[in-house]
Amino acid sequence: MKSFWKKALMSAAIAALAVGTLSGCGGGDKKGEAPKGNPKEITVYMGVVEKQAKVLADEFKKDTGIEVKFVRMSGGETLSRIRAEKQAPKADAWYGGSADSYIVAANEGLLEAYKSPNAAKIPDQFKDKDGYWTGVYQGYLGFICDGRFFKEKNVKLPETWDDLLKPEFKGQIIVSNPGSASTGYVLVSTLTQLWGEQKAMDYFAKLNKQVKQYTKAGAAPARSAALGECAIGITYIHNGIRLLKEGYDNVKLSVPKDGTAYELGAVAVIKGAPNAEGAKKFVDWCLTKKTQELGQKNGSYQFLTNPEATPPAEALPFKDTKLIKYDFAWSGKNRAHLLEAWNNAVKQ
Repeated sequence: MKSFWKKALMSAAIAALAVGTLSGCGGGDKKGEAPKGNPKEITVYMGVVEKQAKVLADEFKKDTGIEVKFVRMSGGETLSRIRAEKQAPKADAWYGGSADSYIVAANEGLLEAYKSPNAAKIPDQFKDKDGYWTGVYQGYLGFICDGRFFKEKNVKLPETWDDLLKPEFKGQIIVSNPGSASTGYVLVSTLTQLWGEQKAMDYFAKLNKQVKQYTKAGAAPARSAALGECAIGITYIHNGIRLLKEGYDNVKLSVPKDGTAYELGAVAVIKGAPNAEGAKKFVDWCLTKKTQELGQKNGSYQFLTNPEATPPAEALPFKDTKLIKYDFAWSGKNRAHLLEAWNNAVKQ
């Protein structure tokens, strides 16, 4: 059995931090009011795939004249970076990654409350009541599979969480580390909310024996499955849809019938941001119908939070997925405890 530490080391070895520099500007100054002014540039920590991050930066510049410098990081990495920079923030806004991490950041005083005028149309369940973050998309958690493995072995795609524990999948599963990726943490929180902590941690101890690798980034398991590096990648279904659109026809998608959850990708202004007014303009822009529909034209196929926005047709086959009533507030509040419990479980 591969040790947890060996898997973690492998994860670190393949992780890469992509930094993109594009164009951007900003505005406003009273809490909760639309921004005013003419900032020239903003820096955004992006928790979406590189292609989508670049498109967002490019389109924001086209629409506002504001230059965007972005750094692509997973949710856990972004939270750690913002914590480390608390006394002298380097970035202005945070986009993408599950709201669980935003809740932690808000509770630690790392985000600025800003109720964008455009947030009025976003349903209450997709935004913080005090304006610390607003949801922009939903991604359903599921299984991205290498169809060649299943055809060769003559086995069925996994349809439940327990299916992942079958002997034929030993060493054939890749999932992100919940300490670095919000995707991995959503998995931990989902099963804890679904089953209770003790049963969930017992499950993760068993699943660990099946896992080939824990990746640093949440989307990475999908590509590993597409490339035949594993049979199953646990991540969001939209990551698999993107690979199918890229021509990986071996990719097969499955969602657990016993219930799953979704990430709520959010956007927020970082407390003490050097260009807070530009960040507020960016938040306003992200909540519009036009902006939310950009993803499906550029390799991202999540469900959307603006009711006026048209969801990607490719995601509609999964609209009836059985979702648990995921408690984001509870998940954010209990993040440190659940990460410790998970670490203890997988080291057994």
